[in-house]
Amino acid sequence: MDQKIINLYDSYTHSQLSRKDFMKKLAILTGSTALALTVLPLLESNYASAASISNDEVDSEMVSFAGVNGEMKGLLAMPKGNRKKLGAVVVIHENRGLTPHIKEVTKRVALAGYVALGVDALSPLGGTPEDEDKGRELIGKLDPNQNLQNYLKALAYLRDHQYGNGKTAVVGFCWGGAMSNKLAVADPKLNAAVAYYGSQVKAEDVPQIKASVMLHYGGLDERINAGIPAYEAALKENKIDYKVYVYDGVNHAFNNDSSPTRYNEAAAKLAWQRTLDLFKVKLR
Repeated sequence: MDQKIINLYDSYTHSQLSRKDFMKKLAILTGSTALALTVLPLLESNYASAASISNDEVDSEMVSFAGVNGEMKGLLAMPKGNRKKLGAVVVIHENRGLTPHIKEVTKRVALAGYVALGVDALSPLGGTPEDEDKGRELIGKLDPNQNLQNYLKALAYLRDHQYGNGKTAVVGFCWGGAMSNKLAVADPKLNAAVAYYGSQVKAEDVPQIKASVMLHYGGLDERINAGIPAYEAALKENKIDYKVYVYDGVNHAFNNDSSPTRYNEAAAKLAWQRTLDLFKVKLR
């Protein structure tokens, strides 16, 4: 697919561009409204086409924990029949909420041998809606500080969990990748923070990081990648344990197998193996 179309969709999903204006621009790029409507399903999420983990492989359930101003919800998953103490991971969703894709990612973390919690950051606003445009709208209404505190409470919840061994990590994607970086700054107890194509924290905040940091970026993701040099320089200067990986020729959201035009299987598998390798070192 034409990279200009993918870039337009990325702009639409990360800005205030209305759906009406997006469709007008898409029609211009494709040549007609009819072609735009044909291309649109290839750009939007198709959860039915993505890989899924069965209930025979992991145990999962929706749980609640105390947030800053009320109850937070999330999907808790762990290996099937687990009765051992395990490292724990908070999975942080994209800017649409706790979608079926992120629930599957949470189960993948559990399948790898961890207690995993996919938090629904939109819990204070009634939870993740089915309409992804509505989800993006609601994300923008979250109070940033309260949202950060809710994720810190999620980490505390996992540290106190009966099957947690006290070691914790976060892994986030897009909006969640940015949150992973923020949590690395905010939580000195965090053992590892993995950010997939997430915006970076300010250089002056980097000295507060105690966790090992792993950063995954798509080579074509110019919007997010513009912040890499300053962040990496600050990580290096402050002697933070970190790894930066840029996957050539792949887009923002390359890990999302429900997004067929941006998903890159080779990059996703390599990044995921590197993520699990870090968890194996830091959480066991």
